[in-house]
Amino acid sequence: MPHFPAPIVSRLPAVGTTIFTIMSRLAQECGAINLSQGFPDFSAEDVLFERVAHWMRAGHNQYAPMAGVPALRAAIAAKVEALYGAAYDPEHEVTVTAGATQALFTAVAALVHPGDEVIVFEPVYDSYVPAIELQGGVVRRARLAAPEYRPDWQAVRALVTPRTRMIMINTPHNPTGTVWTAADLAELAAITRGTGIVVVADEVYEHIVFDGQLHQSVARVPELADRSVIVSSFGKTYHVTGWKVGYVLAPWELMAEFRKVHQFNVFTVNTPVQLALADYMGDASRHLGLAAFYQGKRDFFRAGLAATRFELLPCAGTYFQTVRYAAISDQADTAFVDWLTREVGVAAIPLSAFFGDGRDEKVIRFCFAKREDTLAAAFERLQRFC
Repeated sequence: MPHFPAPIVSRLPAVGTTIFTIMSRLAQECGAINLSQGFPDFSAEDVLFERVAHWMRAGHNQYAPMAGVPALRAAIAAKVEALYGAAYDPEHEVTVTAGATQALFTAVAALVHPGDEVIVFEPVYDSYVPAIELQGGVVRRARLAAPEYRPDWQAVRALVTPRTRMIMINTPHNPTGTVWTAADLAELAAITRGTGIVVVADEVYEHIVFDGQLHQSVARVPELADRSVIVSSFGKTYHVTGWKVGYVLAPWELMAEFRKVHQFNVFTVNTPVQLALADYMGDASRHLGLAAFYQGKRDFFRAGLAATRFELLPCAGTYFQTVRYAAISDQADTAFVDWLTREVGVAAIPLSAFFGDGRDEKVIRFCFAKREDTLAAAFERLQRFC
């Protein structure tokens, strides 16, 4: 054993291994169908892989510019202007990142100082709070109440103090599938108006919104866009989560601070994949068709679960479905997903993992970004036991 001159004092003493790693590992050990971690079990189109190979063979295998390949930043800016009517300068206001998690961490590291307060909406994706705490920030939690999981804006207002530096939002929302409305953004704009509060908007599921709704990006609201860092993900959009490529939009004053950190914790993202994504974005149908594609999977999944005792909660976006299981078991949600994985053969995520106090609402989350035969096999097992 190595000998340390002094005990190591953890900067994240309450943090262990992420629940996604735990459940995916358990699913593998048990031979269970993995509907826990959020990744597809199907592939992207071959043309995307062919474009990566093309740029590799063409010799584009060295460092890309720190902020990202110009062609990709230009394609991102064009997409955002076409969808949301917001003009971002590709040179100074768009940065390509090593996935959305790195983008979120970098935004917090660049903008939050010790003692600053950051408001998050709970249940909250598990990377937000550690990023805040590592910078010495103070987390303030706004509760999203089941089953709709909509923000309570009066409660949010009550959390704002002179120390509030940042509000982190996520729409469409992981894990609940809630989609914010234009009225929600108007409330957020009113709360932050005349303050120094920065908004970090996690919009990685921007193209996965159902039932004819529109994704309400903060880019649509000029006064919010002027104070916001917007994060999105190519992995979620193009079924390549393992590539870990995302991007950030922000006005140049915020982006300048973001890049100061980005250049030292990542520097840049692999070159051939960036060039391939720039090519692939030329066909807008590839992201515009995503909502219908995943709505079909959502509807198929909900129909399959209708034959069980699970209570289906609303799902307006993302590729996650939350369910109550109180009619099946009175176990804690962590125990229930362990039983579900080991005995039923289907892995899910307990929602208590998204609450700072481990709040257990007897709700779990399934991922339906799977082939229909995978989902059908899961239905067969769930319908037998649940």
